[in-house]
Amino acid sequence: MKNVPFSKEQIVKIAEKFPTPFHIYDEKAIRENAKRLNKAFSIFEGFKEYFAVKACPNYHLMKLLKEEGFGSDASSLAELILSEKAGITGEDIMFSSNNTPIEEFAKAKELGAIINLDDITHIKYLEDGLGLPELLSFRFNPGPLKGGNAIIGKPEDAKYGLTKKQLFEAYAEIKKKGVKRFGLHTMVASNELHYKYFVDTAKMLFEIAVELKKELDIDLDFINIGGGIGIPYKPDQKEVDVEKVAEGIRLEFDELICKNGLKHPKLYMECGRMVTGPFGYLVTQAIHKKEIYKNYIGVDACMANLMRPALYGAYHHITVLGKENKLRDRIYDVVGSLCENNDKFAIDRELPEIENGDFIVIHDAGAHGHAMGFNYNGKLRSAELLLKEDGSVKLIRRAETLDDYFATQIFE
Repeated sequence: MKNVPFSKEQIVKIAEKFPTPFHIYDEKAIRENAKRLNKAFSIFEGFKEYFAVKACPNYHLMKLLKEEGFGSDASSLAELILSEKAGITGEDIMFSSNNTPIEEFAKAKELGAIINLDDITHIKYLEDGLGLPELLSFRFNPGPLKGGNAIIGKPEDAKYGLTKKQLFEAYAEIKKKGVKRFGLHTMVASNELHYKYFVDTAKMLFEIAVELKKELDIDLDFINIGGGIGIPYKPDQKEVDVEKVAEGIRLEFDELICKNGLKHPKLYMECGRMVTGPFGYLVTQAIHKKEIYKNYIGVDACMANLMRPALYGAYHHITVLGKENKLRDRIYDVVGSLCENNDKFAIDRELPEIENGDFIVIHDAGAHGHAMGFNYNGKLRSAELLLKEDGSVKLIRRAETLDDYFATQIFE
């Protein structure tokens, strides 16, 4: 069973002002989680978490996370600008993108962001367009050296990053061209729940750091082990023990970095899902019941509000407010209204009996939820709310309107 940080009575009152569907985020839980992550990795001097903006690109949440010491991991012009508006600039921004237009590199350079290149050809592209900065980083794709997972796929099938051979050629080239500081990055899994995966990823990067020192006399300024820490979407799953992750990485750091006499690179991460995911909820209402070959509950949300179940077949737990302790003796598909048969939040899910008007909470929607919304069928993206630590609720993004939807149409 999963709990929610609000009661049915609270949601009824909130819905009077902000109609369903809406996303609501738990400020207290997000802050506590951020503090826990920072504390776990405080054993590394200079550690920094760069929040993956793509997971939940909301100004207010980014401001909140900045207050907790987080930077931002941006991958587009919009995410760079959002970071800037939230007061995050300079090397508190990690700009990691792919197939990148020069305009985005220009904004990253203007902000003083760390530029993390995805391809060896981007060295010349950046040099010709803007000149090379003092600090450059590269994304390493280990190919068959490291397994991926279901969401991100096999590294050798991924479009991201440099091969190991290219990586060493790239560092040699930029050193020759006058770059003074160097970073290393990888990202090879998403929503991974086994702590050892992250320890092994760090070990792989530390081994490359040792080789870079021996072959090119390069000391890395930082090593960014990426993100990908998963969350327990299903009630029987366990969250990743971040303390155990940090301790495991520290052992590898001591063995490979310290014992080989390397200058100590700073350790960075770029988690998104585990930072906000468990603490965001999609609240919707049942509006129709349909009984044909299966039993359906139609809700006023759809894929425009949460795409993961349709895109990945992802499980999101569901709570029917006020019926938490009722017997789950009904089998339902919980569906939206799009003209797509995969517009479903749950398939053959055991739930208590649902009546029209019931408030339904879809859990773990705080990352890759609202952010992945779209306007197919002319559906509008919902509002985002912040449940404050004092129990009050703040609107942090208004719901889209039909005027918004038609604003780019030319009616003539």
